[in-house]
Amino acid sequence: MQPYILVMEDEDALSTLLQYNLEKEGYDVAVAADGEEGLVQIDERLPDLVLLDWMLPKVSGIEVCRRIRGRAETRNLPIIMLTARGEETDRVRGLDTGADDYMTKPFAMTELTARIRAVLRRIRPGLADDRITHGDILIDRVSHRVRRAGQEVHLGPTEFRLLDHFMQHPGRVFSREQLLDAVWGSDVYVEARTVDVHVGRLRKALNVGDGPNPIRTVRSAGYSLDLGA
Repeated sequence: MQPYILVMEDEDALSTLLQYNLEKEGYDVAVAADGEEGLVQIDERLPDLVLLDWMLPKVSGIEVCRRIRGRAETRNLPIIMLTARGEETDRVRGLDTGADDYMTKPFAMTELTARIRAVLRRIRPGLADDRITHGDILIDRVSHRVRRAGQEVHLGPTEFRLLDHFMQHPGRVFSREQLLDAVWGSDVYVEARTVDVHVGRLRKALNVGDGPNPIRTVRSAGYSLDLGA
């Protein structure tokens, strides 16, 4: 079952961006442009988590949070507050009002999705599939499974960790030394050429069907995950 997230955000560009990225992560997403509409949507269908903007029109985010916490049926609804207000007193006020977490704009989508997973793990562990999606590749950290274009991909433990690292930083080029530190650890001595072997195995495993080669070799620099290559 897809976790259902309600995004309460009045900035159209940001709400569209949030909806797009969260749906790509596998969530069912609805959007409300003001606090009043958001409360109505909560009454109609109880979400699994709310992303709540502080400065909402009609009913402010702080007031929405108070109302959610004041009703028995929504008292335990997870809330992550989004706001441009970064002062410590504002963060404390948001958390004291009942928010489970607090993010200051602008923020990275990778951090937001990590925080969503963390809140769901803590409050509703049954919904907390720890998954990352990039293009047609999906990696599930909980079950240690990988799928590409709907087909299961069988990886060894090192290739799984390597793909996990690439998936967290799509498009970024990593040298062999950086990959050794990130995947094998800085305390383990492994020859740099070992990276080439495991990247080759990962490539072979991921090259299913007619999809593009996802691992790009950047001459004299290293490797990156790039489905547009």
